[in-house]
Amino acid sequence: MQRPPIRHLELAGSPEAMGDAHGRAHAEEIRHYARDRVELVAAGLWSGGPLPRGAVLELAEACLPAHEAFSPGLHAEMLAMAAAAGITPAEAVVVGGFTDFVDTVRAVSGGAHPPEAIEDDCTAFVVPDGRAGGAGFLGQTWDMHDTATDHVVLARLRPDDGPDALVFTTAGCLGQIGMNAAGVSVGINNLTGDDGRFGVTWPTVIREMLAQSTAPEALAVLLRADLAGAHNYLILDSDGRGFNVEAMPSARPVQALGDEPLAHTNHVTDPAAAPFEGERDAEVMANSRLRLELATALLADSREPVDAERLMGITREPTAICRWPDAKYRVESSGAVLMRPRTGDFWACWGQPADNDYEHFSLAPVSVGDS
Repeated sequence: MQRPPIRHLELAGSPEAMGDAHGRAHAEEIRHYARDRVELVAAGLWSGGPLPRGAVLELAEACLPAHEAFSPGLHAEMLAMAAAAGITPAEAVVVGGFTDFVDTVRAVSGGAHPPEAIEDDCTAFVVPDGRAGGAGFLGQTWDMHDTATDHVVLARLRPDDGPDALVFTTAGCLGQIGMNAAGVSVGINNLTGDDGRFGVTWPTVIREMLAQSTAPEALAVLLRADLAGAHNYLILDSDGRGFNVEAMPSARPVQALGDEPLAHTNHVTDPAAAPFEGERDAEVMANSRLRLELATALLADSREPVDAERLMGITREPTAICRWPDAKYRVESSGAVLMRPRTGDFWACWGQPADNDYEHFSLAPVSVGDS
């Protein structure tokens, strides 16, 4: 489907001011999206079994103390967004952190991961400086249930405290994929965890990581987080330092970026994280492995330069990486992002990359201590 240019959201000031502006700008949309997400959890397809709506919100409310303890500022921003949009704080947890929250619901309710449930199936990669003309890349598709695509926005953040940032996200969500002016970029793949808990959901973790000045600092934020559910996190900074972390609530194996590109999809590859991975449908796992093989192979040829156009081409690969919904699995590539933190270049696409154009944005990195 051909989509118009990506929608923009400008947020500036204190956490409360940014949350209020976010909620007011997309109030009706956030209410609609929150209602859909709560109903998906209540129906049981993603969460291991049906639950009353009230029970879903009680579980979400139990996650709020972990958010406040992890980042009081981002917690205040989320609450201000919720108030301005007319949803409850518990609904804000669900609409923003849905794919972590369902790990929590399954774990605390004793439900198994339904094999037919498909969450987000992103294909992501990090390219080191030495393979990209001295300035590496972090990029990915963002694949999700097709009801999410209409809610995609690109937020430009200018907080009173911390670096400016560009964040690919959805209405009602603090942040999903982004790069800041200090030269830190963060991406994700969803993982299926069976060790969910009443913890902090991934959008808050992403935003706190994007408040840091280096990749090691962002990594430290991830390692200290009391996570609600499982995600894979990819990190790259303007000095070329990079990491991949299969972050489960109970394990956080860290892989440092080496001399070759690194790709990741939606299954665990590190033995330390494997005991905490929930069982997934065989067809879904085969798709994740296929996408990983394809992305790795497309990145492997060192005879050709790794530039933005080549990486955009990987996100457009039509047999598996760029996804369209079907009757069985209503998952599509809702967008894609490519970031080059050393140069401050940021490209974003709304909808399937094969059908839509990338737009270029700039966020020139600054050194620590620059005014």
